[in-house]
Amino acid sequence: MSAKAISEQTGKEFLYKHINTSAAVQNRFRYATVTAETDWDRLTQEHQWLLTQRLVVKPDQLIKRRGKLGLVGINLDLQGVKDWVKSHLMKDTTVGRAKGVLKNFLIEPFVPHKQEEEFYVCIYAVREGDIVLFHHEGGVEVGDVDAKAQKLTVAVNEKISEEQVKEQLLSHVPEDKKGVLASFIVGLFNLYEDLYFTYLEINPLVVTTDGVYVLDMAAKIDATADFICKSKWGDVEFPPPFGREAYPEEAYIADLDAKSGASLKLTLLNPQGRIWTMVAGGGASVVYSDTICDLGGVDELANYGEYSGAPSEQQTYDYAKTILSLMTREKHPQGKVLIIGGSIANFTNVAATFKGIVRAIKDNQEPLKEHEVKIFVRRGGPNYQEGLRVMGEVGKTTGIPIHVFGTETHMTAIVGMAMGHRPIPNLPPMAAHTANFLLNASNNTVTPANTRTASFSEPKTPNDVSPAKKSKAGLPAEAQASSSCSGGMEAKATTLFSKHTKAIVWGMQTRAVQGMLDFDYVCSREEPSVAAMVYPFTGDHKQKFYWGHKEILLPVYKNMADAMKKHPQVDVMISFASLRSAFDSTVEAMQYPQIHTIAIIAEGIPEAHTRKMIKMADEKGVTIIGPATVGGIKPGCFKIGNTGGMLDNILASKLYRPGSVAYVSRSGGMSNELNNIISRTTDGVYEGVAIGGDRYPGSTFMDHVLRYQDTPGIKMIVVLGEIGGTDEYKICQGIKEGRITKPVVCWCIGTCATMFASEVQFGHAGACANQASETAMAKNQALRDAGAYVPKSFDELGDLIRTVYDELVANGTIVPAQEVPPPTVPMDYSWARELGLIRKPASFMTSICDERGQELIYAGMAITEVFKEEMGIGGVLGLLWFQRRLPRYACQFIEMCLMVTADHGPAVSGAHNTIVCARAGKDLISSLTSGLLTIGDRFGGALDAAAKQFSKAFDSGMLPMDFVNKMKKDGKLIMGIGHRVKSINNPDMRVQILKDFVKQHFPSTQLLDYALDVEKITTSKKPNLILNVDGFIGVSFVDLLRTCGGFTRDEADEFVEIGALNGIFVLGRSMGFIGHYLDQKRLKQGLYRHPWDDISYVLPEHMSM
Repeated sequence: MSAKAISEQTGKEFLYKHINTSAAVQNRFRYATVTAETDWDRLTQEHQWLLTQRLVVKPDQLIKRRGKLGLVGINLDLQGVKDWVKSHLMKDTTVGRAKGVLKNFLIEPFVPHKQEEEFYVCIYAVREGDIVLFHHEGGVEVGDVDAKAQKLTVAVNEKISEEQVKEQLLSHVPEDKKGVLASFIVGLFNLYEDLYFTYLEINPLVVTTDGVYVLDMAAKIDATADFICKSKWGDVEFPPPFGREAYPEEAYIADLDAKSGASLKLTLLNPQGRIWTMVAGGGASVVYSDTICDLGGVDELANYGEYSGAPSEQQTYDYAKTILSLMTREKHPQGKVLIIGGSIANFTNVAATFKGIVRAIKDNQEPLKEHEVKIFVRRGGPNYQEGLRVMGEVGKTTGIPIHVFGTETHMTAIVGMAMGHRPIPNLPPMAAHTANFLLNASNNTVTPANTRTASFSEPKTPNDVSPAKKSKAGLPAEAQASSSCSGGMEAKATTLFSKHTKAIVWGMQTRAVQGMLDFDYVCSREEPSVAAMVYPFTGDHKQKFYWGHKEILLPVYKNMADAMKKHPQVDVMISFASLRSAFDSTVEAMQYPQIHTIAIIAEGIPEAHTRKMIKMADEKGVTIIGPATVGGIKPGCFKIGNTGGMLDNILASKLYRPGSVAYVSRSGGMSNELNNIISRTTDGVYEGVAIGGDRYPGSTFMDHVLRYQDTPGIKMIVVLGEIGGTDEYKICQGIKEGRITKPVVCWCIGTCATMFASEVQFGHAGACANQASETAMAKNQALRDAGAYVPKSFDELGDLIRTVYDELVANGTIVPAQEVPPPTVPMDYSWARELGLIRKPASFMTSICDERGQELIYAGMAITEVFKEEMGIGGVLGLLWFQRRLPRYACQFIEMCLMVTADHGPAVSGAHNTIVCARAGKDLISSLTSGLLTIGDRFGGALDAAAKQFSKAFDSGMLPMDFVNKMKKDGKLIMGIGHRVKSINNPDMRVQILKDFVKQHFPSTQLLDYALDVEKITTSKKPNLILNVDGFIGVSFVDLLRTCGGFTRDEADEFVEIGALNGIFVLGRSMGFIGHYLDQKRLKQGLYRHPWDDISYVLPEHMSM
């Protein structure tokens, strides 16, 4: 949602901080907030004016007309305020149909004034600019200000002056107040623009000889402008509408939404209700709510919400578990139902998102069964068959009744099933697997292009396009026609896309581009529709894509100017720019006359930016589709980005060739649902556009309906309207005036809104009625009265479309043509692998770590569990090296080994090499590697060798004395025996520490005991032939592996054989080497050169002579 209401206190704080006016604004920051937790003594210390002034108190909870409702305490002292608050605080109150509890109150100074000193001022946004309303008689009895007030329209990008205000707004104001009011209103308007308000009302605004007083204020700001206004706004809290509590679960989902590129929404309507929804898509979520209410479920509807925009498995899990937790808190005598619905997804991998839902169902299966929850699922889109299969399987394994349906079932049919209004089919017909759509049943590999670029309802001609009303460089030949322009506005093209359309894609959206190329191929286009891509974050390069079976390269440019210059035939730009950069990139694109259509995909662009883009587009004759859209599609010609979904849906909905029906909707997901409905009830889609869900879409319903009216190949028009705005009334007017003569089937979603007690903001930013005429019910009735075909509900939309289509076929307007199969397109390897259709030998195999999911996995253990269990470095090493969760003592032993082997001074070869490299100016990695390369049998590598020698001797039954004698006889050193400095008389404390721990904690130390017996023999000959730290760790580790209970004898021996024990020394000593490197850098030591006097130069005698 973009326009969000803020509290009166927040609105006044913004005004007092940031307004710039010569008018003396009084009582700045003189307000205090009171709640049930307020400490009155502390409050009066912070606001001492409370003790000395007369006061006003009122609830600050988005309640309109508080004065008329008796919810304002006026001219009270502090005790009077306390008494007034006490009588209202936490009391149930009814405002209209909404029932709520009064919790937050605002106290301000009382301003004595006369009635004639009260004024009314309001600023609000419209598509063309902003409206300033002013009335010279403000206050409680202001009445119908729209009819009474003076009005000043400020166009986009324009400012207002004090003279304008005086002339157009203040004609009834006394002369002595005009200057003050004019200055204040100009400052207020500038504040409104600078802080991205969408609505700002002050009533009354009091002007006395002392200055200006803002008594009551109501305001909304554009929440999408947070990235622009954060420094001025600070952290803004958006209170819920009065009558609806703010639940922590709503805040949790809102936080998830803010951190995600996906869209996650949740509004709790009735937590005790039995009907819960979890719907994918902003438009679809409204349709499901409508259907539930139409079937009499409004009092049992528990929530409104949506998840869309390809949320990850973890995000879907978090969303689903929140819903399931809420619905299993209170039992219902009839049990409960969960409707997991959605339209046909354009790009969301349904199976991937369903994985998150399945996890949540498994985790909550017991409470779900206890509360007798039945689940009904209907979904379509990429990989939906696998998603439905998995959902059905979890129903069987958990015993929870789960009924699954695909695109063969009408989108909202499951609502009637869930509510008992229609039977549940025992075996619903399942659509073919995704892959089957990609196999051509015929032997034809290519279909003649003209059979799929002409409409099914008219003779086939080489160029099936109508003349455009716009002529400019870069347009395809079919779309060029001269037209006169007036008023400085350039006419827009009637035909936006043809089979020759070329586009530039802004953003590195390779999946969307590949989808466009696959669509082009099945439409038998001669060339790809994407000419180039623009991506500012890399240099110019080529990107590889598939054109049918072969690979092609598309250029990627760093800046738009180069792309436009090198591709003059491009006339469409598809912008995947983020909400932060979409405005700038769109404005830049409109500087190039060759561009006549721009699709803006991003959601969350500030409305002020959108209106500026609309104005510029109108001036330049550019058609904007979006923002907040998936785009549009013209079968047989062109598709925008991800529109129409993946290839299986393109083929299933027959979008590879044109039909006779054109549609326009707001919702992207619902546009795909319309593709499905129209393909099942008519000869198919001629063109479809989703204009986007924002309040001010770049192009309107009427813009596209008029295009369709003027396109000969289109025989009937379908419009899926929506609550909010008044665009649909222009269609009514067009039908009445005879401008629109083709049959129009129209339905406005959001009929449930009038049934809710409090205001609900639906998924789309524009889906909110600000007056009665903007409700879906009012618009549906107006369309019906005007002569449009309007069904009784969305459930009947498909039937009505079929009826109108059949009439057109019967009277000869439409002549269905014979179906022609499209050429086959190979499935991408990555997608085929995800569907499980192919297998390929892997280049690598790994069994210790998996980073592909939502959480890093170490040997089957999630990283969060690793920290929760406090496993430490030893535990992690056990998982990654040995694939076991080792006992606590084993983890401690590993950590002790790392500690005692961490360093042994700068003189040893490894440390020496590291120091020399560091002083030579090498980086850390190079210096560390230099030191590690010295590790071997002579330095540090004795762990493995000692373990192998002692194990072999012990396992063969050789006595310690026999072992020593054999090694001497063979002329071999006993690895792990001997030390340069330490001896039996000067023991190595590292060994002693480890020995004490091992003897205390290890279940058995047979090999260590054997090694100590060997030490007794060797030290009797020479005191420094002790069991050194390497030898001790080697033999102790063998004891650990053999006796901890986690390994078989063969597994333990294998780890010794493959060199695992030397890893302990390498890992431990790396810490010391890094320390030496950092030490040398910190000490700023120069290049090392070995001194001459430490070198013995021994030259051959004949050379010295």
